[in-house]
Amino acid sequence: MTNYKKSLLTLLAVAGIFTACSDDDDANNTVTEQTLYDKLGGTTMVTDPNDPNKMIEQGRLSYRSVVDSTIVLIVSDVIAEEEGNLGAHFAPILAEVSAGNETNVAVLSDNLTDFFSANTGGGETNTYNGLNMVEAHDPEQNPRMGVKADNGDYDKFVSYVGQAAALNGVTDPEIINEVVEVLESLRAPIVQDPQ
Repeated sequence: MTNYKKSLLTLLAVAGIFTACSDDDDANNTVTEQTLYDKLGGTTMVTDPNDPNKMIEQGRLSYRSVVDSTIVLIVSDVIAEEEGNLGAHFAPILAEVSAGNETNVAVLSDNLTDFFSANTGGGETNTYNGLNMVEAHDPEQNPRMGVKADNGDYDKFVSYVGQAAALNGVTDPEIINEVVEVLESLRAPIVQDPQ
């Protein structure tokens, strides 16, 4: 991981510590805490840019946009044969796409969007019914996963998500910090190759 990316993650972690501290210890101050899903637009219905005849929750659209941009960034690096790309991890899905079958890329996008929407406050309208994180990232249990991830691979994935968030206008440090916290909470079950 480059020094820039390490510095960015450190800065985000420090920002999280400062934003978590509060000078206001007034027990009578009852402020309803917004979920990350709410901060990304919540349940406000908007036109789905992928299908103008349908409506979608803005929070879900925000996640889907970042997920899809993350997938594009990963594939772009694989095609360009960038050093440290995640091609080995997505080899089964990329082989399907090369054969003309894009179904599982859409399934991957839907599953990730469902997962993040359901687990960050998306409420009853967003559910996740996919594999748990250990099963999903273990090639022996999930034939669509090429190899197990190590910490370097996961750091690379987190950097893709950060780039994708910025591409989609998610630049608020508070939201970015929360996204990093969510991603870091998933590191242990996803990183199964402890190199």
